Amino acid sequence: MQQKIIILDFGSQTTQLIGRRVRELDTFCEILPYNKFPKDDPSVIGVILSGSPYSVHDPEAFKVDLSQFVGRLPVLGICYGAQFISHTLGGRVEKADSREYGRAHLETVDTENPLFRGFDQHSQVWMSHGDTITQIPEGFECIASTHDVKYAAYWKASDQSQNSKGVWAVQFHPEVYHTLQGKQLLKNFVVDICGSCQDWSAASFVDTTVRELQQQLGNDRVILGLSGGVDSSVAAVLLNRAIGQRLTCIFVDHGMLRKNEFQQVMDDYKGLGLNVIGVDASEKFFSDLAGVTDPEQKRKIIGRDFVEVFNAEAHKITDARWLAQGTIYPDRIESLNITGKVIKSHHNVGGLPKEMNLQLCEPLQWLFKDEVRRVGRQLGMPEHLITRHPFPGPGLAVRILGDITRERVRILQDADDIYIRHLREYVDTDGETLYNKVWQAGAILLATVRSVGVMGDERTYEHPVALRAVTSTDAMTADWAHLPYDFMAKVSNEIINKVRGVNRVCYDISSKPPATIEWE
Repeated sequence: MQQKIIILDFGSQTTQLIGRRVRELDTFCEILPYNKFPKDDPSVIGVILSGSPYSVHDPEAFKVDLSQFVGRLPVLGICYGAQFISHTLGGRVEKADSREYGRAHLETVDTENPLFRGFDQHSQVWMSHGDTITQIPEGFECIASTHDVKYAAYWKASDQSQNSKGVWAVQFHPEVYHTLQGKQLLKNFVVDICGSCQDWSAASFVDTTVRELQQQLGNDRVILGLSGGVDSSVAAVLLNRAIGQRLTCIFVDHGMLRKNEFQQVMDDYKGLGLNVIGVDASEKFFSDLAGVTDPEQKRKIIGRDFVEVFNAEAHKITDARWLAQGTIYPDRIESLNITGKVIKSHHNVGGLPKEMNLQLCEPLQWLFKDEVRRVGRQLGMPEHLITRHPFPGPGLAVRILGDITRERVRILQDADDIYIRHLREYVDTDGETLYNKVWQAGAILLATVRSVGVMGDERTYEHPVALRAVTSTDAMTADWAHLPYDFMAKVSNEIINKVRGVNRVCYDISSKPPATIEWE
């Protein structure tokens, strides 16, 4: 039986990060809405309560019945979770004189407590809360304080002989980078207190999932839409290992991929032994996009056309019973709010399973992006496919400001090709390529703008290209990448000299938020 930690989500922006930290401890976890605790599940070994944007005093604050797990399983409350435990069990939570946000240091910490074993005195933690705990419930003990927060952490054993079923609560966020020993705290809870066997790994996932897919799919045929990205590629290789040639992959070229990407990706897939059908539908997409400049309209047209093309090709496979998708865990989490209601459909082929009367197969649905990459390596996939940057589904259409033409796509493909090639070739001082150091990079064509330039003593009036590169862990927030000046100079010079239609190169130094990673 697969052990798991349940993380109850009260709406914190860092709930996914808690999940990732637990997974880094080779322990499976599941993030659920605060009111969806699974009763009578013997695989659950511990419970974590997340933070929340609410105060425990707000009428709309999310509440859970603690008796479902307190005293039955080890419990860790984080920030709002700590305040909720105190408030519910008879303690007191009050508005802080000033919002406690940022770095703090533990002035006293009980390193004999199971939660803080291995901790340093004065360890740095990260606070982010407007309320503060002014009294803990009867029977609980304070185990850590900062200069401004008396009850930075507190606990209560279930009884003297069953500390492993006790309750722990921390006012700070152990999941964030700025809590320097946060990983140690979570390890103490997950491994030492909850008793995780730490048997969740890429290798165990592959073995287990292959067996489950073989049982689920039997002798049925499966269709999978490939994009060239890491998620769909890993899903395809995993399915291929489970059912072989009963998997048919469809790769649609809408004409707005990167330069030579369609053929390169097709060659990669065939080299992996995948049964792939490549469809060049660029004529249809360019025709339907003619004269369209609104970004949202572009996306809708491309999405509609993709469904039509994919559907037409898939219907040729008359004995298919399943549609596979590269849906990953963040897609599923973001598709539900914490009340369990759908607020956004994930980005994969939405609507196709129902429209095509197919059952849905999502072999990566429990994995975070970094875990997908580890599984890809376990499957022996080439590194350039595993480390490939995220790329928007509409492709270069949302990196061209203005209407889409073949000539504008050609200009952007040439500029982008130079940029990406240099990112792959440039090795930084630490021995890592710039491509592997950034989360996502690409060129943007400002097709609605022209600027004056001089080339060979002649005046030019051509388009500027903007270069974009960001660092991130999950794309929910991102910072612009600080690329070396000599690299930027070399890329700019080559684009202007070699790409017809471009006479100026700019670099985007906007972070997300307030900007987005893509321009459209």
